[in-house]
Amino acid sequence: MDFRKIQLPREIHTGAGIIENTGSICRNLMFKGAVLVVSGPNTLKIGGEKAIESLIDEGFSVETLVIDKASEDAVQEIQNIASNISVILGVGGGKVIDSAKLASTRMGLQFISVPTAASHDGIASPRASIRNEKGSTSLEAQAPVGIIADTEIISKAPFKLLAAGVGDIVSNCTAVLDWKLAYRLLNEYFSDSAAALSLMSAKMTLELIDAIKEGHIESAAAVVKGLISSGMAISIAGTSRPASGSEHKFSHALDITAPKPALHGEQCGVGTIMMMYLHGGDWKSIRNALKTLKAPTSASELGMKPEYIIEALTVAHTIRKQRYTILGDRGLTEEAAEELASVTGVI
Repeated sequence: MDFRKIQLPREIHTGAGIIENTGSICRNLMFKGAVLVVSGPNTLKIGGEKAIESLIDEGFSVETLVIDKASEDAVQEIQNIASNISVILGVGGGKVIDSAKLASTRMGLQFISVPTAASHDGIASPRASIRNEKGSTSLEAQAPVGIIADTEIISKAPFKLLAAGVGDIVSNCTAVLDWKLAYRLLNEYFSDSAAALSLMSAKMTLELIDAIKEGHIESAAAVVKGLISSGMAISIAGTSRPASGSEHKFSHALDITAPKPALHGEQCGVGTIMMMYLHGGDWKSIRNALKTLKAPTSASELGMKPEYIIEALTVAHTIRKQRYTILGDRGLTEEAAEELASVTGVI
């Protein structure tokens, strides 16, 4: 028989100041003993210290580790000090959360996601993006057992991070189209429920674009909701297909071709504009939504030369070759890539 396992967060806590309840949340989740808090140099001060104080107040013994990158070295460093730990908390941005998530998976420990910014759906998904010499690699991991998203802290993060989160959510539009294409052409497994949740997350976020403002707690809450829903769609599908398609291939290719890549969500947003054009969809509405948030929609706004965009477009099909998308098996020629980027205003 074909058995499937769907792993979802047991508890999701959001709201202004919720990080101060970290200790009681962990206690209610039945954790005991020592806790490891993984954070970053800046996010330790922004949110990590509040989480630690709350944990200590609830009687937990707390170990702390500060990391500054999402790499195999960082994951190993977490594993090296995580003995006799009941749960690992990742308090920070994507680098911290992905590293702590992967380390907890490898050690068979539970993980709680405590984002200090809402820049991508890794805050809730069963995937971890780890950088190596070839760029960024998306690896299978466990979904967090709990999410503690303090919308007050997230609203104070640089607005470009929130806009990048919107870019990651919006990319669901082309990811699902790619998934449907693979289903029709290759009979690849397709989940209607996961696809519907993914598209709903994107649709609701797009409908709220004009209301997403810098420094607003409500705006942070809206984007967090979309990212969590997107991450849960991945869990339901058992694959990142609902939220990762040709636009993500383009982003991962840029990580390799560009000397200084932009934020993941920013690159995915630009990729979504171009991939929606290839799908024959309403790419202009995607571009206009990103423009409303002052998110990048062109190479210059990403801070890179046009040739890196073109090169990434021509090699994107080689990223995760087993994942069929609108890019096909042979990808785009240099001429087609230049035409695509020109027509959509990316270069």
